[in-house]
Amino acid sequence: MTTMVRETTTTPGPAAAAVPSGSAIRRHELAAFLRNRRERIPPEQVGLPRGRRRRTPGLRREEVAQLSAVGVTWYTWLEQARDIQVSEQVLDALARTLLLDSSERAHLFQLAGAVDPTPAARCQTITPALRHMLTQLEPVPACIQNSRYDILAYNRTYARLMMRDLDTVAPEDRNCMVLVYTHEEWRRSIVLLDETMRMMAAKLRASMAGHLGEPAWKMLVKRLRTESAEFREIWERYEVFGGTRSKTKQFVNPYVGLLTLDHTDLWLAPDMGARMVTYAPTDEASRVGLERLHEVARAAENEDPRGGSGSRGPALGGSPAVGARP
Repeated sequence: MTTMVRETTTTPGPAAAAVPSGSAIRRHELAAFLRNRRERIPPEQVGLPRGRRRRTPGLRREEVAQLSAVGVTWYTWLEQARDIQVSEQVLDALARTLLLDSSERAHLFQLAGAVDPTPAARCQTITPALRHMLTQLEPVPACIQNSRYDILAYNRTYARLMMRDLDTVAPEDRNCMVLVYTHEEWRRSIVLLDETMRMMAAKLRASMAGHLGEPAWKMLVKRLRTESAEFREIWERYEVFGGTRSKTKQFVNPYVGLLTLDHTDLWLAPDMGARMVTYAPTDEASRVGLERLHEVARAAENEDPRGGSGSRGPALGGSPAVGARP
C-alpha cells in the first residue's frame, strides 16, 4: 500500500513577512550614501581623466576602490549593502577619497556603526578652565595636544603661528605630524624642518609603544606612510625619543617674519598624553612680533561675520571633537 503525501505550502501573511533589521537598514543607507557621494565627484577633481566612454556621472566604483586602496570586489559589496566588516582605516580612506566634509564624515561612521578615531567630538580633557587659560596666555601661542600630536584646542595666536589660519584646516587634519610632513605652508614656517621631522617621528614611535593595536594610531601611521616619502624613510630608521624638554625654536611667520620662541610642554594628564604646548618669546623682537601677530588675529576675527570659524568661536580654536582616548 502506497501512502501519498501531499506537499503543501503556506503563504505567510503580512505579519509574518521578514522585517529588515536595524543593521540591514543602516547597510542600505550606507550603500546609498556612498553611491550618491561617488556620483557627485567628477574625475578631474581627483586627478583622473574623464575619457570618452564614461557613462557614470561621477567616479566609477573601481576608481573609488583604487584611490582608497581597497579591493574593487569588496567596495562593490559595500555599495550592494552586503553584510561585511568595515574598519575605521577603510572608512577614513573612503571619507578622504569622496571629499566628505566633517558632517558627512560623521554620518559615514555612524551608518557604518563605527567610532571615528580622529578628532571628531569634544575631548573631555579640555575643560572650560583650560580653554580660558589658553585665551589668557595671549599673545603667547598655546595649544593642547595629545601624544598622537592631535591638536585638541588652541588660542588665536597659535592658529596663525605656522600658517595664515589653522581654522582653515579640517579638524581631522589638525595633527602636527600630518601638517609637518604634508602641509606646505606649515613646513615653510619651520626653520629646522629636517630636525623637527626626525624628532617628532622618534617621539611618536616612543609613544606608540603604549597604544599598539589602537585604530587611531595605526591609521595615523598608515596615512603618513602613504602620503609622505620623507616619513617612510625616517620611520624605517626606528629612532626612539621618549624624553621631553624645553627647546628654543624658530619660525618664519607669514605675517611678522622670524620669531624665536621657547617651546615648553606643560603636562595636564600624563596618563593620557595630554599636554599644553606654549611658545614664549626669547627676545624683544619676538615679543613685539607676537604682539603684532595677536593684533592680526584679532583684526581677522572682527572681520569674520561669523565671529570666528566653526568650532573655534570668537577667541579659541581646536578640534570640535576627539572620539577616542588620546
